[in-house]
Amino acid sequence: MTDPRHRLLLVSSSTIHGQGYLDHVAEPFRAFLAGVKTVTFVPYALADRDGYTAKARERFAGLGIEVLSVHQAPDPRAAIRGAEAVFVGGGNTFRLLKWLQDEGLLGPIRDRAGEGMPYVGSSAGTNVAAPSIRTTNDMPIVQTANLLALGLVPYQINPHYLDPDPASTHKGETREERLLQYLEESPVPVVGLREAAYLRVENGVSKLLGERGARVFRRGTPPFEIEAGAEVEPLLR
Repeated sequence: MTDPRHRLLLVSSSTIHGQGYLDHVAEPFRAFLAGVKTVTFVPYALADRDGYTAKARERFAGLGIEVLSVHQAPDPRAAIRGAEAVFVGGGNTFRLLKWLQDEGLLGPIRDRAGEGMPYVGSSAGTNVAAPSIRTTNDMPIVQTANLLALGLVPYQINPHYLDPDPASTHKGETREERLLQYLEESPVPVVGLREAAYLRVENGVSKLLGERGARVFRRGTPPFEIEAGAEVEPLLR
C-alpha cells in the first residue's frame, strides 16, 4: 500500500505529439504544486544538464515557480533535504538511477517524500518512483549498482506504454509480451501508462488521470484496461 504521506504526480511523458514541453500537464502541475514557490530539479537522466535545467526553468516560470537544479548545488543531498518540492525529469532511466545512487540521493528523496514533500516525475523520473527500474523501456547505457529505485509506490510503472500495431510487419516482441515476461520473474504488478496519462498519488490513493487510459499487468490475470478516474491499487490485488 502507498504511504498515505506521499504526494506524487507521475507522468508518462513530458512531451506528446503536437504540444510543447510539459504543455499537456501544465494545469495538473499548477494544481498539484499550488503554493509551491521553488522546485528542485533532478536533470541526471540527460547528459546536457545545464541545457535541461534551462528548459525546465523556462517552463516552470510560466507556472510561477522557480527551478533550482540539484546538479548546480554545492551539496546535492542538502539541496534535496531542503527542497520544497522535487521534479525528476525524463531521459535515460539507467543514467538517472546511477547518478541518484552515486550522489547518495535515493535516501534523501525517499525521506522527504515520506514527510509529504511533493514529488513530480516524468518518464524516467516516473520509473524511479517504482520499487525498481525493471520495467523501463531504456537501454542500460551505464552500469548501475543495482536496479532498486525509490519505491514510493508499491507497483511497477511502464511509461510510454504502446499497444501492439495490428498493421505492423515487425516481428520483435511487443511491449505487452515484454511485460508478461517480467511477470514470469517478479510478482510485482505493472501499470502501463500511455502517452498523456499520469498518476496522482495522495492520501494513500493512486488515481489514474489524463487523456488516455492505462493497461494493467498482474501475475495470473490477463492484462486489462483501466480508464481515467480509476483508483489503481485495488485493481492490482
